[in-house]
Amino acid sequence: MTYLADNLNDIKKRIEISASKSGREFSDINIIAVSKTVDIPVIEEAIRLGLTDFGESRVQELSNKIKTIPHANWHMIGRLQTNKVKDIIDQVVLIHSLDRWNLAETINRRAEFNDIIVPTLLQINVSGEKQKAGIEPDDIKSFLDSMGDLSSIRVLGFMTMAPEDENPENARPFFKELNLLKEKYSKMNFTNVDLKYLSMGMSQDYEVAIEEGSNMVRIGSSIFKENKEV
Repeated sequence: MTYLADNLNDIKKRIEISASKSGREFSDINIIAVSKTVDIPVIEEAIRLGLTDFGESRVQELSNKIKTIPHANWHMIGRLQTNKVKDIIDQVVLIHSLDRWNLAETINRRAEFNDIIVPTLLQINVSGEKQKAGIEPDDIKSFLDSMGDLSSIRVLGFMTMAPEDENPENARPFFKELNLLKEKYSKMNFTNVDLKYLSMGMSQDYEVAIEEGSNMVRIGSSIFKENKEV
């Protein structure tokens, strides 16, 4: 699997350049390797090459991989149904896709039952696409205001997905907007909220996302495809 090492070396160089453009270093950026549909031996090789954090979008696949590779840091990055919360609540280090209030209540209730604090990111639909999950930017403040009612959940930042586009530059305005929203709400005092992460940028646009302030990128094909296009 020499392609994995080659892919990672290329990504690290690109991240270092992008981070420097925003006054940061490679070490300031968290790589979440999106491992959906990736076989266990490939994930294990990625771990040997230094990756520690992996993201899954489906609960069943996530649960199966956690059982096989419990020593990795697992992230839930896909839309989470309330009836599936119980299956991953104490298994993941971060839920990226908190996108509605009833999901927050369900996570909190399950977290209380398990006597744990669950870290989450609030998914924001900055693009306004109807098919995308996430709360509207105008609803952020009221959502964060209400977090004081949920003692077993923490909002540690924002996540978004830019519209699909072959030109990564077209994603820049959306990433810029989310960074501005993070800066705005970081100056306010909310209970159970600490906005330190921006999860934005995937294989096709992570460099632009980092330039615009992302410190958590979700990269799949650029890591795991043997003959990748991106």
